[in-house]
Amino acid sequence: MIDVTVGSNTIKLLLVDDHALVLDGLMARLELEPHLEIVGCANNGKDAIEQARVLNPDVVLMDVSMPIMSGLEAAKHFKEQLPYIKVLMLSMHDDREYILSLVQSGASGYVLKDVSARELVTAIDTVYQGGTYFSARASQALFMQNVSEGDEVEQCELTPREKDVLRQLAAGMSNKEVANKLHISIRTVETHRQNIKSKLGIHTTAGLTRYAIDIGLLN
Repeated sequence: MIDVTVGSNTIKLLLVDDHALVLDGLMARLELEPHLEIVGCANNGKDAIEQARVLNPDVVLMDVSMPIMSGLEAAKHFKEQLPYIKVLMLSMHDDREYILSLVQSGASGYVLKDVSARELVTAIDTVYQGGTYFSARASQALFMQNVSEGDEVEQCELTPREKDVLRQLAAGMSNKEVANKLHISIRTVETHRQNIKSKLGIHTTAGLTRYAIDIGLLN
């Protein structure tokens, strides 16, 4: 479990949304939290990336649907170019595949715009500390459909190391990134990946991500 009490640490936030009223509302509410510092705002993914390079935020709270560069595209850029910055997506969409695609892009969490301010703060604290966070309705959308690759998925037991590898892969990491994080070789990661696919009978990244979420590895 992630301890969402961040103590005296200040979390630097970059807010990204193409609606000025939304940005104003987020800023007004989040500035009330003593451990949150809003270092900047942007209204599209391209500007968010440029500002992040200068402002070095800890967490980017970003809308999904934006002009010039969407949140999905921007999340991929953050993962590739600024992987130390956590990305928390804010959206009105609760489609399962839509959420999965954002998780695979490198986002650490997905919060729907109908959540309370208190839950939004909890989500920010959680991803800042290295966890993942899905708001209640987003989680419900993810769990509404069972894993479709077969009943054998429910019966299969992965080893602790395989679960570690699956967790990182489902979070959008490459084989090389998983190897670095877990201090193992890329060849070992590839072997674990093939074993996981064979055991589960799942052969796509989307399927592995869906399974990881279904069994609680990403939540």
